[in-house]
Amino acid sequence: MKIWTRLLAVAAGVLAVNVALAQAPAGSTGQCKDGTYTTAPSKKGACRGHKGVQTWFAASAAAPAPMAAKAPAAAPAPMPAPAPAKAPRQMAAMQQAPGGGAGMVWVNTESKVYHCAGTKYYGKTKQGKYMSEADAKASGAHADHNHPCMK
Repeated sequence: MKIWTRLLAVAAGVLAVNVALAQAPAGSTGQCKDGTYTTAPSKKGACRGHKGVQTWFAASAAAPAPMAAKAPAAAPAPMPAPAPAKAPRQMAAMQQAPGGGAGMVWVNTESKVYHCAGTKYYGKTKQGKYMSEADAKASGAHADHNHPCMK
């Protein structure tokens, strides 16, 4: 008797998933617990702010389920895709300030840190100027990560 009950429960679950797939909007990858649908590529975070994932149709993402002949009148529209995040500004990609040369360091005038020639931030911080290492120390600046440029 227990086996038949479990089998019936599994069959009911499969039927419920098929019904949900038949009513899901084209391209949806899951249904949230509040009844909305998602097109997120992965289950993690797909229904954030919608009480979590109720049903995941990940296998149907490649081949969307056919729409039912008549869509329900209160079917919610799929959520719009989030705007792409802006790429962080990278110092290495910034143009080096003109000037510098042998024996010169770049002093970030805002943070009072100086950078040696050939390092990541040499000539690339927003505010700064070139000067000799001795002048940088005399003005109160210190070496980046306490690594002086002298060899």
